[in-house]
Amino acid sequence: MITPDEIAVKANRAYLPFVRAWLSGEPFTPLNLPAGGLPPDYRALQRAVEVLFQGAKAQRGAGYTVELQVRTTRAFGQQSLPHRINIATADDLLFLADKREEFAALMDDVALIRATLPELEAWLVTNPQHVIEHHGLWPDLLRVGTYFRANPRPERYLRELPIAVHTKFIEQHTGIIARLLDVLLPETEIDITKRQFEQRYGLRYDVPLVRLRLLDPSLGVRLGLPLTDLAAPVTDLAALPCADLDTIIVENKMVFLTLPHRPATLAIFGSGFQVELLQQLPWLAHCRIWYWGDLDAQGFQLLARLRALFPQASSLMMDAATLETFRAFAVAGTPSSSADLPQLTPDEQAVYANLVQTNLRLEQERISHTYAARQLEAIPCP
Repeated sequence: MITPDEIAVKANRAYLPFVRAWLSGEPFTPLNLPAGGLPPDYRALQRAVEVLFQGAKAQRGAGYTVELQVRTTRAFGQQSLPHRINIATADDLLFLADKREEFAALMDDVALIRATLPELEAWLVTNPQHVIEHHGLWPDLLRVGTYFRANPRPERYLRELPIAVHTKFIEQHTGIIARLLDVLLPETEIDITKRQFEQRYGLRYDVPLVRLRLLDPSLGVRLGLPLTDLAAPVTDLAALPCADLDTIIVENKMVFLTLPHRPATLAIFGSGFQVELLQQLPWLAHCRIWYWGDLDAQGFQLLARLRALFPQASSLMMDAATLETFRAFAVAGTPSSSADLPQLTPDEQAVYANLVQTNLRLEQERISHTYAARQLEAIPCP
């Protein structure tokens, strides 16, 4: 036989559907639940019925009522037994689900949202859980939504936005704000290809720096750079006229600093950054690219990601001969399961599989400078 606790669980499950119906203006639909099967003995039956009635509306002032039915059973003879459990009103449901206070707060928040940004009406009906989760924040959330509706893609830093909320409010609540802006703003004002909040909604942000080193100092004149070693926002470097230059990408700072002079060549210090950042350098698509990473599973995974963006990229000193030459300097790597990396060449695949199996890492700084210089000299200059 059903218990008061089980009825409360069912009321909780019915709560959000009830809220959605209320938001849509639909009248409350009473809940009618089966009372369930009978206990095996008479004493257990008496106790179950007693507990059920103790938790009913007649005793507690709200909640469920018990509908009885006269039944003749083999075990107990003719008895008036619980047959159905009825939850007749919205207040009864809220009482059983322990949601009276929450629903009262929801009503206030919905009234405020409807009065301030009626464009959110359809979103409200399908997302009441988000309204509930952010109770207490709606005055500020609506200030933010109102500002962006009037000023799409403001091209300011979050801190500069003239909104009467504290300076960290938006960055602490980008999840819910993004949901609102996706409804409030025209599609033309949202960059749906971007996941980062600032990029998606046209805000300024701390653009990642990329460090470059000109291995040919004479390139400074062509590129209009008074420096041979610089770190600058990737958006600024994107404008450099670097098409047709050779580019070497390395992951170790000392290796980066000691790369030898090479005509018409620049170096990029990877420093473990996401290689996808390099997509923002359009001139790389027109460069010969060499990637020199650690000889380990992760190094080949980075190579594969880079080659997915720039198919012309070649690996440098990430081969079986280099591994064998400096095997004495290899150490235990970070365990990695073998991944499908179709971007790798057959030779690279073989080395990658070997490194995964043996869990070795040959860091690029353990390869001698003399050996590296010879490998670079073997590459024809542009």
